[in-house]
Amino acid sequence: MARLFGTDGVRGLANRELTADLTLALAQSAAVVLTSGRRAEARRAEGRRATAVIARDPRISGEFLTAALSAGLASSGIDVLDAGVIPTPAAAFLVSSIGADFGVMVSASHNPAPDNGIKFFAFGGTKLPDEVEDRIEAALDADHLLPTGGEVGRIRRFADAEDRYVIHLLGTLPNKLNGLHVVLDCAHGAASAISPEVFTDAGAKVTVIAADPDGLNINDGVGSTHLDVVAAAVVAHGADIGIAHDGDADRCLAVDAQGNVIDGDQIMAILAVSMKERGHLRNDTLVATVMSNLGLHKAMEKHGIKVIQTAVGDRYVLEGLAEHDAALGGEQSGHVIMTEYATTGDGILTGLHLVAEMARTGKTIAELASVMTVYPQILVNVRGVDHRALGGNAAIDAAVAAAEVELADTGRVLLRPSGTEPMVRVMVEAADQATADRLAQQLADVVKAELAL
Repeated sequence: MARLFGTDGVRGLANRELTADLTLALAQSAAVVLTSGRRAEARRAEGRRATAVIARDPRISGEFLTAALSAGLASSGIDVLDAGVIPTPAAAFLVSSIGADFGVMVSASHNPAPDNGIKFFAFGGTKLPDEVEDRIEAALDADHLLPTGGEVGRIRRFADAEDRYVIHLLGTLPNKLNGLHVVLDCAHGAASAISPEVFTDAGAKVTVIAADPDGLNINDGVGSTHLDVVAAAVVAHGADIGIAHDGDADRCLAVDAQGNVIDGDQIMAILAVSMKERGHLRNDTLVATVMSNLGLHKAMEKHGIKVIQTAVGDRYVLEGLAEHDAALGGEQSGHVIMTEYATTGDGILTGLHLVAEMARTGKTIAELASVMTVYPQILVNVRGVDHRALGGNAAIDAAVAAAEVELADTGRVLLRPSGTEPMVRVMVEAADQATADRLAQQLADVVKAELAL
């Protein structure tokens, strides 16, 4: 039987795979698992109930799913603070800020509106380890907490949730954003109210697009997966920079004044150099995934910054940050984690600090991004192959070795099996696009010939 929890919580088509019944049961199971242990015993000894923060993005199904979560938690004796529509990183921050026992975010991030998801945060606002998610899943078939009378939980509105988060974000800034014109693409998502407010309060001139959520238009042709929209707006308004969020605002990408994309690797390079100069880059270390561009590695080497590579996925980046006591990490997709201020990726926080660096240095975002040279990169998905047989195949290993000899130190090769389907991802970086395209196709052909089902 497939594991219920995926790489980022429980996701599926709302009201089909992700139903009210399943959500209610998940809440009751989480109440059992996440309110056990010594801290819970101490709280009970003081006569206090456990508390959970619930939040959601604006997609329409979030309304009934949040109601199911609230019912499941309150029926288990958990006091619920409903924070309403706020970004995922805001929910994580609030759990930590008020010392809640755990939190729940209802969102499917950059997915289309019909999808939704349930993501739990542990005490302190951190993501749950796999083993804890497995315990919640196992508890679906166990007895649930069913108190009566005055022992049932209460459901209350978290009235100052947004204000707390805004104050927190503004408090992280090293300087104001005065004199800069920012276009914000909020993806009709959870950033729609907060991001414009924060950037304005920080001193920027703000032009806002895609900030009118109706429950159905989240991520619909806008946001960080459709950068042409924000690029066109930046050029049309003569702005200095464009910032694009995804539906739950845990990531951001940028465009410069000419509409050129500034991806997550370039954002990390800019922030890493700035943080090192200001003494905020602990251990002079940046954590990035194996998919990050070779140009990032070369730029960081030039600035005396060590790059730790992890598997793809923000949970692996978080593990790397913890293991190496690092302050900055992230992914090419714009999911950037600044551990001094957040326990998860935060697109608004990232965007603020990116624009703050422009204000601090007086440089354009294009000038700042020139700290790294982006090597041409191509990713080919080879489908219909036995991805489990990738390791140890002599012909594939020989083809990879030959490509690496040709590239020398001007590129790199990465073959990665899919974790969920019969597919191998072939990634090649080279000094020019033609070489990257040619080698990637050659390797894809070998993979197809050797591993075809």
